[in-house]
Amino acid sequence: MINEVIINLLYIVAAILFIVGLKMLGNAKKARKGNLISAIGMLIAIVTALISNNVLQWQWVAVGLIAGSIVGALAARMVAMTAIPEMVALFNGFGGAASLLVGWSEYHRYAVASDVMDISVLSLLIIIVTILIGGVTFTGSIIAWGKLAGKIPSKPIQYSGQKIVNALIVILLIGGAVVFAPLRDLMLLDSYPLLIIIIVLSCILGITFVIPIGGGDMPVVMSLLNSFSGMAACAAGFVISNNVLIVAGALVGSSGIILTTIMCKAMNRKLTNVLFSGFGSGKAKAGAGFQGEANPISVEDTYIILEAANSVLIVPGYGMAVAQAQHAVCELAEQLEENGAEVNFAIHPVAGRMPGHMNVLLAEANVPYEKLKEMDDVNPTIEMVDVVIVIGANDVVNPAARTDESSPIYGMPVINVDKARTVIVMKRSLNPGFAGIENPLFFNDNTRMLFGDAKKSTQGLVAEFKG
Repeated sequence: MINEVIINLLYIVAAILFIVGLKMLGNAKKARKGNLISAIGMLIAIVTALISNNVLQWQWVAVGLIAGSIVGALAARMVAMTAIPEMVALFNGFGGAASLLVGWSEYHRYAVASDVMDISVLSLLIIIVTILIGGVTFTGSIIAWGKLAGKIPSKPIQYSGQKIVNALIVILLIGGAVVFAPLRDLMLLDSYPLLIIIIVLSCILGITFVIPIGGGDMPVVMSLLNSFSGMAACAAGFVISNNVLIVAGALVGSSGIILTTIMCKAMNRKLTNVLFSGFGSGKAKAGAGFQGEANPISVEDTYIILEAANSVLIVPGYGMAVAQAQHAVCELAEQLEENGAEVNFAIHPVAGRMPGHMNVLLAEANVPYEKLKEMDDVNPTIEMVDVVIVIGANDVVNPAARTDESSPIYGMPVINVDKARTVIVMKRSLNPGFAGIENPLFFNDNTRMLFGDAKKSTQGLVAEFKG
């Protein structure tokens, strides 16, 4: 048993490491170190909690540490960069499930000992909140994983009366939480069955909450579910009276809410619109921008255009991740710079399928962070750019967001690549992106379509420069 003063000091150290690590995540050059510092803080917190409460002895802590390290190392090595959004969704789900189990086990501990009457009303309410948020986070994240992994259709799954059903589930959950403590006090009925009903309903709500949300809104949903997992962990901290878990959960929950707000602002949409509008459920209408034909171009002709360019802007999307073309793209940028061109990367806040997806990919390829420009920084001068190379992006460069009021993304801020002098779009085909929205950019007079695998096309361009 560790002295209580030492326990509190270790928890304070862990909390400081969490905050320092989180701060460092805001800088690309320090992000990896910040992640390591936060992980060390979590290790200190977990080991301290296990030892201080006699949950496990040192030998079992060591076994868990070794087993977890092996699983983590294998996941880091084997999971492809394209699968990172799905893995994050699963992590969020596991966090929610862990919080649900903490709340459930705490109540079960009292129920088995027939000490339920000794639990305060406030403690019961915290247990219910922990279970509710944890259940919604768990099943909601599993559905998000399914949409991102292609196991479930990415388009919104909607049915008549869906909002009424969701509202009814929420009312039942609130009602169950309200009567939970009085039910125990009046001794009219065992409250354990009601707890099971709340667990089941919260898990159902997670499913019905996420299935009507379209694939194009997944980055926002990922941020929101991340916040939910933090709030569930924070509530679990109150359940077991663990201060460091409260701090860690509050940090994750608040940062997730901040990121969700940033993502909604980037899409020029309210959170309620993202959650309840069924984005992408309707068929995209072909407006005036869809007139004409796409102009295909070869790698050789693309090289001629790039060789003469003084300024090049590269706009990556999820297609770059699918093709695993980030290293080839970095090499192409180096060749362009050696040829005398100024090269930058334009990153849209919701590019890819999770927040920061493109930043992570390009950082992996050692693209200098100062070359990654935000949308608001490139749009004012994009008309002066000689060539824009769009690699696997669709919705974030769709001019219909500015011009077509019938488009589902009308009003969403996009990178105005259509205003550049020449646009080279690397895509396998003219099929719409993950959100299922047609893009009139492909048919513009100043756009050339370089069809094929993005990695092979980029490697072909690099070979032309080296040739």
